Amino acid sequence: MGNDSKTIGKIKAQISRFSKGVSAGFPKPTRRFIREMIYGIQAGKDVKLSNVARSLSEGIPLIQTEKRLSWQGDRRDLTEGLNRNLIKEGSRRVDRDTVLALDLGDINKPYAEKMENLAKVRDGSEAKIDNGYWLINVVGADVEGEDLVPLYSELYSQGARGFRSENAQIFKAVDMVMDGVGDRGIWAIDRGGDRKIIFHGFLDRGLRFVIRQRGDRDLVLGDGERRSCLSIALGCGCRHKRKLVVDRDGLRGEKVISLGHAPVKLPFSDEQLYLVVVKGYGRKPLMLLTNLRVVDLDVEIERILHIYLTRWKCDESYRFIKQNYNLEDIRVRSYNSIRNTVALVQAVFYFVSVELGRNLKLGILLKKVFEKSKRFFEVPRFKQYAIADGIYKLLFGSKAGITTVARRDNSPQLSFSFCLDIP
Repeated sequence: MGNDSKTIGKIKAQISRFSKGVSAGFPKPTRRFIREMIYGIQAGKDVKLSNVARSLSEGIPLIQTEKRLSWQGDRRDLTEGLNRNLIKEGSRRVDRDTVLALDLGDINKPYAEKMENLAKVRDGSEAKIDNGYWLINVVGADVEGEDLVPLYSELYSQGARGFRSENAQIFKAVDMVMDGVGDRGIWAIDRGGDRKIIFHGFLDRGLRFVIRQRGDRDLVLGDGERRSCLSIALGCGCRHKRKLVVDRDGLRGEKVISLGHAPVKLPFSDEQLYLVVVKGYGRKPLMLLTNLRVVDLDVEIERILHIYLTRWKCDESYRFIKQNYNLEDIRVRSYNSIRNTVALVQAVFYFVSVELGRNLKLGILLKKVFEKSKRFFEVPRFKQYAIADGIYKLLFGSKAGITTVARRDNSPQLSFSFCLDIP
């Protein structure tokens, strides 16, 4: 129990230190709210305010703690400030070849009636239209490694005042990330990014990209012939054979694929692009349009494929957030509170993914967290599941919340039980 107490104290100190950075620029009451929410979401593995309030273990009636959290969450929209601070924290971990995976998702609330600005969304898992909200996420990831850097997350609704369009939301995210990382990174988007306005925006900003194609877009070949993307892909000679290990949705398999490419241009642009074609991955060729230079065919074409496949880590991170913190069970009603909860969960995800592993001492702490997760097999490839389980099992039984973090034993400073240590 003594070792657990030390580990719990270290985790609380790290949460306090991280919260101080991510809440920079906000008023003091808001900084306290952010710290308590980041702690409570992890300690309860839940976004419901009742469970967050319970994990804080305050010496006042639970309903009073819940009312205070509810009032603070509704008071102002924290989304932009939290995202800017996360981008500032994560920008140091983004280099020239980091994949910046942009993903569009949703929160489905089919039975909700009183939540503010409810709108119609497409539930991707069940392929139906229902009530809910849209999400946009940007996550940085390395092709070779497994580390993730959450950079941006925003919930929005087409029913909200001031909403312009989905394209405007996409470039709001892109521009905010660019403010922090510049032109570093390679943007990777699924078929939802196959839009003329998206290509215009990326080319005008001088950004590198890999965007999957639907197949119906017209492209211009080197001889000036204009053909559909799918037609070009079907006629492309794919002579480079590869064995690809596929790991998705917890299932691993092996596919024999063939790769090829064709130099192309968009009808409205003179910039040289390349259509990378992958056959054998599915029933139709996988088509990736990129402005990355294809010089060494054996290396570059396969690299472009792996850049796109790295984008799936964003899908897995989205699934992790939904499952581990019950994001779709969110029960606050005001639009500000709903948006703030999503941004705070992204901050929790950053803490789990990045903050615990940044140096040797935290690596030792991370090992203890893994041990506490008590899994029968090895830590899964997406290690955030085990980290979240370990933190939950350590913090859930803690009798003191984040507001009573003890000072270090070796500090000569006299302290009292009501003192708050924010490193």
